[in-house]
Amino acid sequence: MKTITIKNLEGFSGTILIPVFETYAKSLVPLEFHGVAVPSKVFCGKKDTHYVVDKYDSLHLFIGLGSTIDYKTLKTIFRRIASKQKESFGSKVALVLPEQFSDEQVEAAVSGLYLGTYDLGHFKKTEKHPFLSEDFELSLLCKKEVSETVSKAIKIANAQLEILNLVDLPPNVVTPKYLSNWANQSGKKFGFEVETLGLEGSKKAGLGAFLSVGKGSDEEPQFVIMNYVPENANAKTKHLGLVGKGITFDTGGLNIKTAGMVHMKCDMAGGAAVFGAMQLISDLKLPVKITAIVPCAENSVDAKSFYPSDVIQSYSGYSIEIIDTDAEGRLVLADGLSYLIKNFKPEFIIDIATLTGSSVGTFGYECGALFTNNEAVSKKLQESGDAIGERLWQLPLWDCYKSDIESDIADVKNYSGKPVAGAISAAKFLEYFTEEHKAWAHLDIAGVAFGDDEFAKSKHATAYGVHLLTKFIENLAH
Repeated sequence: MKTITIKNLEGFSGTILIPVFETYAKSLVPLEFHGVAVPSKVFCGKKDTHYVVDKYDSLHLFIGLGSTIDYKTLKTIFRRIASKQKESFGSKVALVLPEQFSDEQVEAAVSGLYLGTYDLGHFKKTEKHPFLSEDFELSLLCKKEVSETVSKAIKIANAQLEILNLVDLPPNVVTPKYLSNWANQSGKKFGFEVETLGLEGSKKAGLGAFLSVGKGSDEEPQFVIMNYVPENANAKTKHLGLVGKGITFDTGGLNIKTAGMVHMKCDMAGGAAVFGAMQLISDLKLPVKITAIVPCAENSVDAKSFYPSDVIQSYSGYSIEIIDTDAEGRLVLADGLSYLIKNFKPEFIIDIATLTGSSVGTFGYECGALFTNNEAVSKKLQESGDAIGERLWQLPLWDCYKSDIESDIADVKNYSGKPVAGAISAAKFLEYFTEEHKAWAHLDIAGVAFGDDEFAKSKHATAYGVHLLTKFIENLAH
């Protein structure tokens, strides 16, 4: 997407996007722009409305924003326009940026437009979106300098588009090896280092919990380790660790799922969020050192699958009693956390995963569940999420829940066996492998990573977490 800044529409011919804040519907004064007047009884800028006028060899598309608007809603409005009005676009589009738009609103509008190019029909013959053609040009009509903000907006959208692809593509395409290859290619392009431990490397490292999950699959597990070091890094540069669940398909293992298995290609959405964040952090050149681990495996059913009641060894040295093979995400995260802490010692740690149905039962599809032992981290994560519409809400990590993961035969068990407090007991299990780290947070995003919205007929990816993690790290840098 080529972008230029213009001061007026002289000589412009194409589609003009005109965002409008809501006016009084019965106002006698019409909305007017570029010599085009629209009576307020026809269009007054009400949220989620638009109005089209063809005049002066240009299509004038007035976009209603309502009287006030938040980041997520603004982004969605522009994504809707780009996605559902694409027959209105040619190779030239002008976006009018109202004077009262903040940098964040410019960012939301531009990234929303670019996100509108996403098409879920990966295996259909469909026409390419006009915005993706080589000769497409987006002109930004504004009085202030916005090129840096627009560049950032496009980088955000690029990373999110990559992750929409990764999560929506089928599991016979997105295997553990596919993810490790993606990470290597992205690392070369954006400037972060990637190391992958395959089956033999993982055995040698002692990643027992991780390997147990992938035993029933023909797909080789891949333990992906990424490192981003900013320019001019020094001893004072903050170091953050990320761990994302990369289960490319989850049958439940021998505790096979009885419902919803068709959607289990999304069980790597936490890992995908980490991949997307690594791309975006590197692309934005944020001044924070990042070490990220995504344990990628497929939880399948086979004679080699691990059993309920098995006792397995983890990287940390703790033994784990397997109560339920469908509680596999926490096993790969446990080894990811332990490996990260022992070998890299980051100051801050965030793990992110589509971990429990319990978090969906608690929050529905509105926000992710946040668990942390650090109130400052909690506040920064929630503020970061609120700012961009990727919300989090904190749940407790009280010690009274420890009994849910106590085992008679091993150091810890992977599932409480109870139909209550599932998200909390899963978080307590992960906490067990953090070595009492003072700034760790766990994000359970099962309800927000994959779902229904206006952009497709079936459930699909949201790219939740990519911008959230990046925004948090951006705020941490300041």
